[in-house]
Amino acid sequence: MKTFILLLLVSTSFCFSQELGELRVAYPNANSKESVTNELHQELSSISKTDSKTLVAYKGAVLTLKAKYAKGFKYKKTFFKEGAELLEFAITAEPKNIEIRCLRLGVQENAPKIVGYKKNIQEDKQFLLDHFATIQNQELRKFIRGYVLLSEAFSDSEKQLFKG
Repeated sequence: MKTFILLLLVSTSFCFSQELGELRVAYPNANSKESVTNELHQELSSISKTDSKTLVAYKGAVLTLKAKYAKGFKYKKTFFKEGAELLEFAITAEPKNIEIRCLRLGVQENAPKIVGYKKNIQEDKQFLLDHFATIQNQELRKFIRGYVLLSEAFSDSEKQLFKG
């Protein structure tokens, strides 16, 4: 029985890790491709607040991208609001999760001024600067590095800290 439970935990952890790896590769393309956004939205549709907070944050970030492609102000507002709420929920649940902070920073940096969702840019930027060196997972390092190097929130000298 103990062996079965251990195998179940290991396989669940592997699937979760594999899913995050796929999200880290696909998510950056969602900003410029509606089809990728729609695929990610479909894949994450079953994620709820009881699931991994990192997956909840990805779902929230994808919903904010759905707002970009939605037709009509009502749908844009609904998608963006729901996405921002999920991101904030994930941050509240895991405030030291650098991946969630990176996702929120990306959403806030790219959010239209009219939605007023930009208050944590400096806080999240500083969090990434302070904690990037401690990341052991190479996929996560690559994901965050990729975001930072394209971001306008970071100066050229700050970006140098993420190279290497």
